[in-house]
Amino acid sequence: MSDYENQSLSESESEESVITDKELQAAFSRGALKPGLNVVLEGQKKALNNVDGLKQCLSEFKQHLAWVERLDVTSGQAPNVMNPTSYHTPDKATVDPEDDFRREMSFYRQAQAAVLKALPWLHHQKVPTRRPDDYFAEMAKSDQQMQKIRHKLKSKQAAMEKSEKAKQLRALRKYGKKVQTEVLQKRQKEKATVLNAIKKYQKGLSDKLDFLDGEQPPPHQGKKEGDGGQQIKKGPNAKRRYKNQKFGFGGKKKGSKWNTRESHNDVSSFRASVAHNKGPGKAGKKGSSKRPGRKMRQKMKSRT
Repeated sequence: MSDYENQSLSESESEESVITDKELQAAFSRGALKPGLNVVLEGQKKALNNVDGLKQCLSEFKQHLAWVERLDVTSGQAPNVMNPTSYHTPDKATVDPEDDFRREMSFYRQAQAAVLKALPWLHHQKVPTRRPDDYFAEMAKSDQQMQKIRHKLKSKQAAMEKSEKAKQLRALRKYGKKVQTEVLQKRQKEKATVLNAIKKYQKGLSDKLDFLDGEQPPPHQGKKEGDGGQQIKKGPNAKRRYKNQKFGFGGKKKGSKWNTRESHNDVSSFRASVAHNKGPGKAGKKGSSKRPGRKMRQKMKSRT
């Protein structure tokens, strides 16, 4: 088809569309068109119930086989458990289709009745109804497909184990960091406690040297209660006793230079000349001989 023919066809189609648009505009102006989607109806289809045709089609593909090949059973519901002798036929009025529980129970009892009815027929025709213990059924899937599934399951399991191990490692790292920070904080706290004790000892606010012995037991372990409920103080620890045994105990040092009533009243060792700077060789500025200066020493040398 040439380009000219294609152009002519497109022009004709556009003319037809223009004509139809004009017709629609004219129908709309007349009020023949109503709002909404306008669809041309070809007429209502009639429902046909061709019974003869359906029976003919059924006779064409129907096969007259034995019941063992068909295994079709038509029955009502199974007998009621409370009253096994009574068979209850399902009725549309008794079973509410909107009630899910009753509807499913009717299906269950009807299937149970079909099984109870079909089992004696199968036993009569010597058809086995139980699978033997050594029965191996052929798989619907091939071995290759099952191997693929097995490998996929193994890979998923390995990935899950790997992720679980990674989670455990992260948890252990967090726990290790937590323990490390706790140990560092404990050391810093102990260091600050020792420094405070040293400062108190230097300032004379405390006379205890327990911080030199390292970690001490809790306070409640150092005291015991006697029979009368009195707390008995524990003596020095083993380290202190060993040091006392090795180096000796020099007695009490603190407060040895403090004045007492006897030392305050004793003035036998008091010397006024020493106390007021009036002893021999300490007569003040008059008796003091200073060395002459540099210029004076040079003048004295030149005179000689």
